[in-house]
Amino acid sequence: MKVISTVSELTHFLETCLGSQTLGFVPTMGALHPGHLSLVQKALLQNDLVLCSIFVNPTQFNNSEDLEKYPNRIQEDLSALEEAGCHAVFTPSKSEIYPKNFTPKKYDFGLLEKVMEGENRPGHFDGVAAVVSRLFDLVKPEKAYFGEKDFQQLTIIKSLVQQDCLNLELVACPILREPDGLAMSSRNLLLLPEDRTAAARIYSRLLHVKTLASKRSVAEIKKWVNQTFEDDPDLTLEYFEVVNTVDLQPSGKGSDHKKHVACIACFAGSIRLIDNLFIEIN
Repeated sequence: MKVISTVSELTHFLETCLGSQTLGFVPTMGALHPGHLSLVQKALLQNDLVLCSIFVNPTQFNNSEDLEKYPNRIQEDLSALEEAGCHAVFTPSKSEIYPKNFTPKKYDFGLLEKVMEGENRPGHFDGVAAVVSRLFDLVKPEKAYFGEKDFQQLTIIKSLVQQDCLNLELVACPILREPDGLAMSSRNLLLLPEDRTAAARIYSRLLHVKTLASKRSVAEIKKWVNQTFEDDPDLTLEYFEVVNTVDLQPSGKGSDHKKHVACIACFAGSIRLIDNLFIEIN
């Protein structure tokens, strides 16, 4: 497995090694778990060459403490990627991604960035767009792989690809979960034991939401979710929304959209977690 740390090395590697081979790209912020590795495995099945990147992007953190706490396990990550069969890993510094006088592209994501993560983390998606567009410009893959746990982010990136008219296929990969249902996340490493136990209740509530969706209104479902968190001293709800999967606007009776997703963000102790589940509404 080739480890690449500079843009010039990356350009040389792609020019000399790619040739007519297809390239799959898996961008990450490291602290890899089986969910990340499942993206790599899918990419390996669908491409001749697979490149993964590890870069903790500072511009998408609107909270400096959150950035400082983000897990850094680069040696473990490299070992896991090599074992998974990844062909190359790009591990750039901040100055390689954002060189002096670098100006990020501007995008208009419209309503997509006005809700949920966009509303609660101002500037977050500007940072996501800056790093993703930069990586796409450098790597120029045929396919790029993203997990559905960050569903709003995936929708934003689809819009970015359309706005840039990229000849790129985004491959959405299902959420991988722990045996108790907790969505796999790098942030899970930061959970205290008691908070880890409480965090498993997030998914169990989403499963109940899926059951309720066939017989209750969205307003009633939201009321139930809010009440369960008010009654739970170990979890603090930031938001719960049921939205359509196209423009992420609130779902409700008479919606023109057929697919909907229940999205949640909450705190287990001091650690912010997100999750989602596709549902059918009545």
